[in-house]
Amino acid sequence: MGRPKKIGILTAGGDCPGLNAALRGVGKTAILKYGMEVVGISSGFLGLLHSDYLPLDEASLSGILTVGGTILGTSREKPFKKTHQLVNEKPRLIKDNYEKAGFDCVVCIGGNGTMRTASLLAAEGLNVIGIPKTIDHDVWGTDQTFGFDSALTIATDAIDRLHTTANSHKRIMVIEVMGHHAGWLALYAGMAGGGDVILLPELDYDIKIINRYLKNRVKSGKPYSIVVVAEGIKKPKKLMQPLT
Repeated sequence: MGRPKKIGILTAGGDCPGLNAALRGVGKTAILKYGMEVVGISSGFLGLLHSDYLPLDEASLSGILTVGGTILGTSREKPFKKTHQLVNEKPRLIKDNYEKAGFDCVVCIGGNGTMRTASLLAAEGLNVIGIPKTIDHDVWGTDQTFGFDSALTIATDAIDRLHTTANSHKRIMVIEVMGHHAGWLALYAGMAGGGDVILLPELDYDIKIINRYLKNRVKSGKPYSIVVVAEGIKKPKKLMQPLT
């Protein structure tokens, strides 16, 4: 029998619901089912750069299932990002620290940026497993990323609550929804929450047509409208003229 396999786990990028649950699931399975040694890497890829580790056992992974955030901490460190230096030493340093720690694999939990870094580290010869998480639901090749469902529920609830206020004041309510350059969250929440207009980064729009549509709703006796806007939509080429 050789030594037990040793894996490192990190969480990187923005936090979202489910990080600790995923960390717990991977860690407990590795420990209890496969007898592996599990090490938490602090603050995303910064932990690999500075050899900042936290040993994880079954006890330390208990009770975190419903805890928000991440017990490992996170950062937006991008070790492959080009700098003013002629040579970026960070990837080499991570590879050296990976080997010094005796890792057989590193599990990277994160979104698009994290998966991109994980892919580049794999190209450097490291054994890497990527677990896609993002409320934006924009990681290529995945059916659904964890964090998206929770964000969708919250966004839909917010839109639902605005209907009564919009109706009471007879106004057009514009709700901006997160998602970077992906419109999944705005689309799903807008449809579930009964949005009258939904603007997405993936689709062009004509502000004049939207204005006409909203004015026609008022003329037809509908006292309010809900406009759901994804944060990454393209700005119209011409500024909107005042409604008359």
